[in-house]
Amino acid sequence: MNRAISTLSLSSGPPSGKPCSPRVRPSGLYEPLVRQGFLRQEELTIALSEALRKRLDVATLLMDRYRIPKPAIGAVLAEFYECPFLAYEEQTVVEPGLLKNLSIDYLRMNHWVPLRRQGQGVEVLINDPQNPDKLLDVRRAFPGQTVSYRVGLRADIERVLSDVCGRDVGDPITDILGELVSEAQLEEQQNATIAAITENDSAIVRLANQIIAEAYRRGASDIHIEPYADRKETAVRFRVDGTCFTYMKIPAAYRRAIVSRVKIMASLDIAERRKPQDGKIRFKLTTGQEIELRVATLPTAGFNEDVVLRLLSANGPRGLEEFEFSAETRRLVEQLADKPHGIVLCAGPTGSGKTTTLHAILASINTDERKIWTAEDPIEITQDGLRQVQVHPKIGLTFAATMRAFLRADPDVIMIGEMRDKETADIAIEASLTGHLVFSTIHTNSAVETVVRLLDMGCDPFNFSDAMLGVLAMRLCKRICSHCRESYHPTRSEYEELVQAFGEKEWAGRWPTYDGACMLFRGRGCDVCNHTGYRGRVPIHELMVVSERMKSFIQGRTRTGELLALAKSEGMHTLLQDGIEKVLQGLTTYKQVRAVAIK
Repeated sequence: MNRAISTLSLSSGPPSGKPCSPRVRPSGLYEPLVRQGFLRQEELTIALSEALRKRLDVATLLMDRYRIPKPAIGAVLAEFYECPFLAYEEQTVVEPGLLKNLSIDYLRMNHWVPLRRQGQGVEVLINDPQNPDKLLDVRRAFPGQTVSYRVGLRADIERVLSDVCGRDVGDPITDILGELVSEAQLEEQQNATIAAITENDSAIVRLANQIIAEAYRRGASDIHIEPYADRKETAVRFRVDGTCFTYMKIPAAYRRAIVSRVKIMASLDIAERRKPQDGKIRFKLTTGQEIELRVATLPTAGFNEDVVLRLLSANGPRGLEEFEFSAETRRLVEQLADKPHGIVLCAGPTGSGKTTTLHAILASINTDERKIWTAEDPIEITQDGLRQVQVHPKIGLTFAATMRAFLRADPDVIMIGEMRDKETADIAIEASLTGHLVFSTIHTNSAVETVVRLLDMGCDPFNFSDAMLGVLAMRLCKRICSHCRESYHPTRSEYEELVQAFGEKEWAGRWPTYDGACMLFRGRGCDVCNHTGYRGRVPIHELMVVSERMKSFIQGRTRTGELLALAKSEGMHTLLQDGIEKVLQGLTTYKQVRAVAIK
């Protein structure tokens, strides 16, 4: 097939590709919008006339001028053309092999693009699945293959093609992958071995760079490179706002090369594939900005290696006001940070914001009068005034060894990256009892469970109870997208579920009754949030301050349930309760709170 295909005519035909007369005029296509109340008949007539006169896309005009939601337009198109509607999503990646014999300019002019292979067929996104000329060209492009059509907006098809061209950042991913596919085919034709494919091939270097740049642009926290055996393609997945999705796939012949390239960037041993390795990459974007990535490799089935890259924050510490504490929780956190000695712990799973929170607390007390030492693995956030030490367990510089050194270095405040074992916990208790303020993180589910965990480690309950000041437990929930957030009146069952989860006694008199004034919020879904309704994350907190009565409970090794009841009677709000408060403030939804908080 020629590189460029001639311009198509504007006649209509059914999705099967067989020519037929047009079913209705364009005005008839959009008539359901009038019946559904999105606009009046005269407004539709004016819009159609203007679109014809100015050569504009009718759907785009209706969305921009009359604020008609894209899902409503899509439903009309799907019904008219009798095939599914597909909206643009950032994570959509066009398989490069499908574009090998097609001109991007032709596709842009005629508003269709092949998306992916499905068994022996091809899925095609097209703005007019009834145009016989376009359907004929599709069959010419993919002879003998079954074609399934998805109807889409011209603007969305343009965005897909723009992503293919990669105009926003660096080299286009699909062009690079196209090179890889072409080179792989050439290798097969010449009966070359896979060993000839090295991590220094220009396409591999640019592909690795582009994956990192694209992950940063999309706000990803992690990149997962997952090779498979049996000649399956290597998956590249991004984690954005706590959720993973497949970003792209790399030809199987290059699974070793892409992993080796990342290992070279992280100064790791590329010959060692049998055991895990850790390293760091300092990566410079095309904008000149430098970012840092933490790299971990793990041997997996089929003699492969998985690589996980975590994008580290390079913006310095954040302020306490950015963590959306309740007024009472923030007041108590600031009080704990002003104590002369004791232990303050931040609890939660990996990726819940513990280290970021501790650095924000340290920033609030980071003055010339205080000497602050930190032991971290790795050092993710740096700030002036802190003396930060990177621990190296392989050479014996563990958290415990570093803590002992700190006690000889005249500290006022000590921060330990993680309290992993009894030895570290004992030294932290010793440091707090000798007049130092100690901060640390710990992997536990709740504030109360943290106390029980440390006692189970073997810590002395009397010294521990004297040293402990408080525990701040954290989670991150998905935040409702600010661009498409809308309020709604909940059903009676939704309301009752919130009341039961918060606690009937605590709810009464504090939060609204079930009437017209009770409103909740949700994301309608828009292009900004990829029609998920969520964008970004919001923290929820649970702060337990250790009182004199609680110290006696700890010394007596009281059970978790009794500790929790005491903490709540003394004013502690649980993670679930703080999350429900954020729900009522319109920051997140109860579904998201329930997914991360425990009752």
